[in-house]
Parts: sequence; structure tokens; C-alpha cells
Amino acid sequence: MVKLTAELIQNSMQYINPVKDRELDLRGYRIPEVENLGATGDQFDTIDFSDNDVRKLDGFPYLKRLKCLLFNNNRIVRIGEHLEEYIPNLETLILTGNHLEELGDIEPLCTLEKLTTVSLLHNPITSKQHYRLYLIYKLPQLRLLDFRKVTAKEREEARALFKSKKGKEIRKEIGKRAKTFIPGGTGNSIAKSKGLTDEEIAKIREAINKASSLEEVERLQKILQSGQIPGQEEMNGYQNGQSMEYE
Repeated sequence: MVKLTAELIQNSMQYINPVKDRELDLRGYRIPEVENLGATGDQFDTIDFSDNDVRKLDGFPYLKRLKCLLFNNNRIVRIGEHLEEYIPNLETLILTGNHLEELGDIEPLCTLEKLTTVSLLHNPITSKQHYRLYLIYKLPQLRLLDFRKVTAKEREEARALFKSKKGKEIRKEIGKRAKTFIPGGTGNSIAKSKGLTDEEIAKIREAINKASSLEEVERLQKILQSGQIPGQEEMNGYQNGQSMEYE
């Protein structure tokens, strides 16, 4: 993996793309996280992060000019909060080939008022019931979803469904799953197969919900998948919002 440094940004290819936007090409470096983009001087309309190892969509400085982000084929499992404060004019977000699983994962995108084009193709989320209508409902300004035009009929269907009594129950369940979901997906079944009790799994899930960083989430996921939990005092420390290191 390569750390995204100011030097790497300055030495990467920069050009005017076919739609006449100024683009920065950061493809294929195996970059693990977004950082140091202040070095761009907010001089780009498009930044291409395709074919890297980014796990969380965040880490942006204030980039008023940025309109398009390409994150094809990364490892994104989470979208950061308050993106509107940093990339307020984002219009296009391509997340094809990532690991977003729950419909609630897209909630942070709802504050990006200028976002009109989104692709989530080849993410597990696309197999969820009501996937397309839910995104159209939550992001009413969308024009293209997964490279298909959003139609007036779809907008009407989305509003009718999610404003109905049934739709409110669906939204409630989506919110509940988003709060308890462990990025990576199969932790519960793995943990049970390795002998953890439901109570122990619940404690780890609660600790993950209270984790203050992606590193803590990933460390707890490893604990869950290994089927081994730390001592009770350490687990209580995590549940109380304290960060612990494990060997």
C-alpha cells in the first residue's frame, strides 16, 4: 500500500478529461485512506481513486470545486458523516465494486444536495429488497442511479411506498439494521461457528457501535471473526467508549 502524500498528489497525472473537467488521476496505488488532499489546492473538478484499498469514504478537506469522485474497485464499507461540509458541490459519486451492504449505509449521502449521479453496482447493497426505490426516495435529486435514468414513475413509486404505513416500517427496519450492522457482513455466523454465545456476540456488536474510529471497528471485527474475546474488563472498557489495544 502507498500512503497518499502531498508528493504523490503533485507527481500524479493531471489532465483535462473528455467532459472538459480538470482531473487528478490517483488510480491503482493501493491507497488505504483519503488524506492530504489539501495539497490539491482545490484545483480539480474530478478525482479518480479507482483501484485502491480505501475502506471509508471520508478524510476530505474543504474542496469547493470538486464535482466528481470515482472510487471504483476499492474496499469501502462505510461512508463518513457531514460530507456536505467538505465536498458541498459533489454531483457524481461512482462506488462500483465496493463492499457497502446495508441500505442505511447511504444515509450520509442525503446531505449532498447537488448529488445527481450515483453508482453502487457490484456492491452487496444492490441485492437488498427495495434498493432502487429506497435510494430514489432518500436522494430525490438523483437523475442517474447505476447508470440508469431515474424516471418520474420511479419517483412516484418511491414516494408512495415509503410514505405508506408499510414503507415507514421498512424505513424503521433499515435504520435498525444500519445501527447494528457490522461492516464485513458475515461476522455473526463465523463467531457462532467458533463457539461465541449470543451474549458475547451482542457485547462485541455494542462495542463496535460505540467505536470512535474505523481502526477500532476493524480490530473488533477481527475479534468477532476469530471467535476469541478479550477479558471482561477490557470488553466493558470498550462498551464504555474507551479505546483498548490488543496484541
